Amino acid sequence: MSIVLIILGGVLLYFGGELLVTHSARLARIWGLSPLTIGLTVVAFGTSSPELAASVTAAFRGAPSIAIGNVIGSNISNIAFILGVSAMIYPIAVQKRFNRREMPFMIAASALIWPLFFNGLLGRIEGLILIALLAGYTFVVLRFSTQAAAEIIPELDAIPDEPEGPAWKSLLGAALGIGLLVGGAQSLIEGAVRIATQLGVPDKVIGLTLVAFGTSLPEFASCAVASMRKHSEIVLGNIVGSNIFNVLCILGFTAVIKPLAIPWSEILIDFGVMMAFSVILWPMLITGKSLGRLEGACLFAGYVAYIVYLFAGVNSPAPAM
Repeated sequence: MSIVLIILGGVLLYFGGELLVTHSARLARIWGLSPLTIGLTVVAFGTSSPELAASVTAAFRGAPSIAIGNVIGSNISNIAFILGVSAMIYPIAVQKRFNRREMPFMIAASALIWPLFFNGLLGRIEGLILIALLAGYTFVVLRFSTQAAAEIIPELDAIPDEPEGPAWKSLLGAALGIGLLVGGAQSLIEGAVRIATQLGVPDKVIGLTLVAFGTSLPEFASCAVASMRKHSEIVLGNIVGSNIFNVLCILGFTAVIKPLAIPWSEILIDFGVMMAFSVILWPMLITGKSLGRLEGACLFAGYVAYIVYLFAGVNSPAPAM
């Protein structure tokens, strides 16, 4: 049964990614917004909904390690695995304004985890602050979206010249794509977690790997499709927007619903890995006009090394007392 759930999840993810990318790109043309804005908002928020559901569920079940591990692990997976693979499929073009605004904000939002969790508790007040920061950032993105759209018309022209139809049809198509992505991710997660639990894998590792990767599959599916269609701005917007959303919205809402208590020492190393990938990505984007296949391969290799480290820790013998 677990294998069937995993296969079903993969099928739903494929068709969901196709629908979401196609209709999101059309919405950008209909509304006169940049693909980056669509990626940072509609695509990023939609594909991050599985992380929100997984973290809230984990918090209610008394498993804060899975809740925070899901957020940190998803951010690592987004940059190192998804962006790395997307760049290997097709080099990702980078706009200067992306490096000036989105990258610094993503790094700053990710760094907030340190002061928030340093005392071992993320309470409701901190959660409300995170949600307020997300609302402010979204306002800024939408405020400057029209100007950004005028700078990157070629990105929109990559979409086949066909009648878009009314906006509500594209909204419905994007919503259906998100629904398929969420359903596919949930199906795959359920199957994978069942297998991992039977094998005795600890909650923290399940959160950092299977749950984090599984809930990141909507991002992976949509980014892979966008990369094959050369929609670079949607790829970058999805990854960076999802990472911002994961910290500000998922941790924010989860903490408001049920405060998260976890020792800082439990997430210190994984937080460091997340920050390292976030910081390393910035110069990769600044030094050239695109994130090429070599940089993508380096990110992917780093992700594989991190996963090997996690599971090596699981299988290592406990220290003698």
